[in-house]
Amino acid sequence: MEILGIDIGGSGIKGAPVNIKTGELLTERYRVATPQPSTPAQVADAVKTLVDHFQWKGPVGCGFPTVIAHGQARYHSNMDPSWVGVQVDELFSQRTGLPFRVINDADAAGLAEMHFGAGQGQMGLVFVITIGTGLGSGVFYNGTLIPNFEVGRLLHKDGKPIEFYASDAARQRKGLSYKAWGRRFDLFLQHVVRLFSPDLFILGGGASKKLAKFEDMLTVDVPILAAESRNRAGIIGAAMAARDLL
Repeated sequence: MEILGIDIGGSGIKGAPVNIKTGELLTERYRVATPQPSTPAQVADAVKTLVDHFQWKGPVGCGFPTVIAHGQARYHSNMDPSWVGVQVDELFSQRTGLPFRVINDADAAGLAEMHFGAGQGQMGLVFVITIGTGLGSGVFYNGTLIPNFEVGRLLHKDGKPIEFYASDAARQRKGLSYKAWGRRFDLFLQHVVRLFSPDLFILGGGASKKLAKFEDMLTVDVPILAAESRNRAGIIGAAMAARDLL
């Protein structure tokens, strides 16, 4: 039950073979930089680089950072605009010669966290928020994924999504302290609570490792847990999404 998981992000593309029964990575992660510009052809070449690195011959699961419906990119989010309408699974299959299953990257991270991390056994409406270049969200109701629930794209100021204001990239871009940025992130959580009344937040992604630096700024009346899968979640969940290809 081994599948290669690949996690495509705005700055890096990471992968590793995964035991989908246990959620364990079977090797060290391998990472390449996301090409700039992040066009379909260049990203497909980077994906082939990962496949070749592991000399992989079986199915591949891939998390991709925008809305994915039936393997097709409906938007481009933080990737190159030319991704809109691309059949991502077919593109990567043609480039590598391998079967691919492609889903939204935050959905992939959420799958890993709900099966092997802090979300195990959690019922009700659970939001797994990945804090990084954007604000990804994997949303689950009684353990079942509700796909492409991108709350980071909620409009905030000047017609821009709230992730431009409250993501970790925004913190870095503005040179904010974690406490100052935490107030922005709390505003984002308040929006989500007002709209959806979640039962639990699980915070993942790069900034979640610094939770102790900003958790005092979070005022929502909803339990908050730190993700346990950390930077492995996207790879693990991507592999799990491809289990029907075995």
